[in-house]
Amino acid sequence: MEEILSFEVREGYEGLRLDQFLSKVYPEYSRSFYQDLIEKGFVLKNQQVVKKPSLKVKLNEVYFVTIPPSTPIEVEPENIPLKIYYEDEDLAVVYKPPGMVVHPSVGHTSGTLVNALLYHFKNVSMYQGRERAGIVHRLDKDTAGLLVVAKSEFAHKELQKMFQNREIDKKYKAIVVGLVKKDYGMIDLPIGRSIYDRQKMGTVATNLRDALTEYWVEKRWEKHNLTMVDIKLHTGRTHQIRVHFSAIGHPLLNDEVYGFKKSKLTSDTAKQMSDLLNFHALVAYSLTFKHPRSGKEIKVQLENLPEPIPYILEKLND
Repeated sequence: MEEILSFEVREGYEGLRLDQFLSKVYPEYSRSFYQDLIEKGFVLKNQQVVKKPSLKVKLNEVYFVTIPPSTPIEVEPENIPLKIYYEDEDLAVVYKPPGMVVHPSVGHTSGTLVNALLYHFKNVSMYQGRERAGIVHRLDKDTAGLLVVAKSEFAHKELQKMFQNREIDKKYKAIVVGLVKKDYGMIDLPIGRSIYDRQKMGTVATNLRDALTEYWVEKRWEKHNLTMVDIKLHTGRTHQIRVHFSAIGHPLLNDEVYGFKKSKLTSDTAKQMSDLLNFHALVAYSLTFKHPRSGKEIKVQLENLPEPIPYILEKLND
């Protein structure tokens, strides 16, 4: 079935190209995918077809986008660089860089983590089909970090149970806007599909599910109006960290979907660092769990945060 999405141009998005605007407010699909939809007449403004991807959007305009029914995706192995932190016959822990989609979908038919897994591993679990080969959990496209992937069907089923039972310890680091007051906190706010924007998650939403995020403040930069936090997820809701920190008034640096505005940064250095960073400042840096077959504890951590975050931290600390 086709899907029809609607998008209102809100403050901070006016003046963008139409294809750029759509890819920013709903990054489930790529900019080139939106360009193709626009040129084929699948985008409307005021009931009129818009066929110019370069059209500059204006405040309060509403665009309707028709997503045509998807066709089966042929998922092929691709020689994409893949950093492997742990591997045995049942599973592996790999690093997903920012900008990479986890599995193929409409608009992202190649260049995904699954394409890389099929190339680098002789055996990958097909328990949920080839399009999701080995995938047990996900990270957003612009979130960098560690993922555990299943190589055997046994591990796939057991890891899914472990995630459902909250038996896998996931830790993240993030740079958020504003000065977080408490050194330690728990954000306990249910999350569901936002009632204000059906393409986003939110805390004022339908089909709410419990969501719990624990955090520790690592550093505050008063000059720049930024805070670095260490985060432990106790649940794994879609966009959970992004939604939770936005809900308490501290959206992630560069996360325009959930409320980031460059005007909230209080120094030229911070604004320059925002321009330098081409993803939102969130990294899944640690995974700890018991091996589903042996029961042995597996703990994997990134040795370094992805560039340019170390450089950004250096400049913020000057």
